[in-house]
Amino acid sequence: MVEFFSGLLLGNSVISTLIAIALAAAMGILLGKIEVKGVKLGSSGALFAGILIAHFGIVGNHEMLHFVKEFGLILFVYALGIDIGPRFITTFRSSGLKLNFLAIAIVFVGFAIALVIKYFGGVSTQQAVGLMSGAVTNTPGLGAAQQMLNELGIPNGSSEAGMAYALAYPFGVIGLILGIVMLRFLFRVNLNTENELYKAKHNISTKRIESIMVEVTNENIVGKSIGFVKQKLQGEMVISRVGRKTEMLIATDSLVIEKGDTIYGAAPEVHFPDIELKVGRISLQDKRSLPGNLAMFHVLFTNRKLAGKTIEQIGIYRRYEANITRIIRAGIEILPTPDTVVEMGDMLRIVGKRDLLDEIRNELGNSVRELTTPNTFPIFIGIFLGVLVGSIPIFIPGLPAPAKFGLAGGPLLVAIFFGHKGRIWRLNTYISPGANAFLREFGILLFLTCVGIGSGEGFVDAFLNGGIRLMGYGVLITTIPVLLIGILAKLLGFNFLEIMGTLAGSMTDPPALEFANGMYPSNAQSAAYATVYPLTMILRIVLAQVLIFA
Repeated sequence: MVEFFSGLLLGNSVISTLIAIALAAAMGILLGKIEVKGVKLGSSGALFAGILIAHFGIVGNHEMLHFVKEFGLILFVYALGIDIGPRFITTFRSSGLKLNFLAIAIVFVGFAIALVIKYFGGVSTQQAVGLMSGAVTNTPGLGAAQQMLNELGIPNGSSEAGMAYALAYPFGVIGLILGIVMLRFLFRVNLNTENELYKAKHNISTKRIESIMVEVTNENIVGKSIGFVKQKLQGEMVISRVGRKTEMLIATDSLVIEKGDTIYGAAPEVHFPDIELKVGRISLQDKRSLPGNLAMFHVLFTNRKLAGKTIEQIGIYRRYEANITRIIRAGIEILPTPDTVVEMGDMLRIVGKRDLLDEIRNELGNSVRELTTPNTFPIFIGIFLGVLVGSIPIFIPGLPAPAKFGLAGGPLLVAIFFGHKGRIWRLNTYISPGANAFLREFGILLFLTCVGIGSGEGFVDAFLNGGIRLMGYGVLITTIPVLLIGILAKLLGFNFLEIMGTLAGSMTDPPALEFANGMYPSNAQSAAYATVYPLTMILRIVLAQVLIFA
């Protein structure tokens, strides 16, 4: 019996490999839940669990581990790209460009330090690559570098990079958090003040959509139809209903405005002056319920046949006495216009006749089951195209061999494109938030587990024979760019909340973002993180390969 279990755990069969992966992943999940001073390892616990079981000889089959590692990485970066794709283009507008310049500076300062360590620190190329990726907690960069090392046929190159990554990773998480704390102490930052400055700079209050009622005082629109008024207010206000004496009417296009009417709807505060000029006096709606024959209800949009069509094409307002007044997408409220495209998973706020509620819901879907049904076809198409894109050689002057986006960068680029478009001809690329979160978590657990197992056999020896020195190099790669660019950004007048998000995004470090969000309840940190993350991720994937040849 002992020999039987020993053979299962210590063998190199498919069964032994599956046992090793499942055991390390389960242990890693438990390890990742341990919280110290508000910081958790999260999915990274799988890396250290893999190292632990490999140290005791539970390693499985190396070829199978390599495949599972690469496939896990593909799943992770594809889900990541789908998630950040919708905001990728908008990140380069307004201050987004400046924040990306800061992030680029952090990336290249860290790369320069790694380059110096490679040539003057007495480390191998593969160790330098692993240190750079681990010090900035960049898993896809490590994956791309390991793929390149395998293609070059460097003996033990992938495992050496993995060990160096594991040595540098812990301080990569902790060091960034310490850097943020040091910057706040150095500049004596008042987070309340920073938040007020952020809100003033970005006109947060003026962008929030308010429910309003407008008393018609402009004689020029009396006698005109609601359709005419909608044209005049397009992009400024959406109209839901009209109050007339003692009754409430749904705002159909043919309804004619009369003197003394009150128009109800929603609009951002920034448009209030124009609305008052065109229609009349504005006041905020009270929160009382609508009259008995009218209702405001939310509908989950899950009709795949209508997904990707505009509000004008769907035409709810033409066929029913009802109007779509807001669209809530990924937690963001959108003021709808006739040209606004409605996508799977959107939450629609509708004001209309109460007895039409069921009919409208049936037409628009409102099926959680439909939304959660896996949309797997575009995932495999995306992975197929991503692997092709990742295999295209990129010739960089001065390098002896072409770099590639690899199995990390290729799927990431395709997924960002799919996420940004949402729909390509008849292909709906939507992945439900739950399915996306599962793909990301499952993929990163597979990858980090296999990296840990692949690096664990010689980890203790590496730590005892120069490991502390390697960890020290990792500390330099983590702290110098964070403190240098953080101080520069603050001296240049950047908001500290945005600096924290930019630092976390440029180091691709979710635990640091969670810490920054915990310091102050503002969306500034997450917005900055999302702004710099896509470009930073692509740069780190490419530079990890460039460091091999530099």
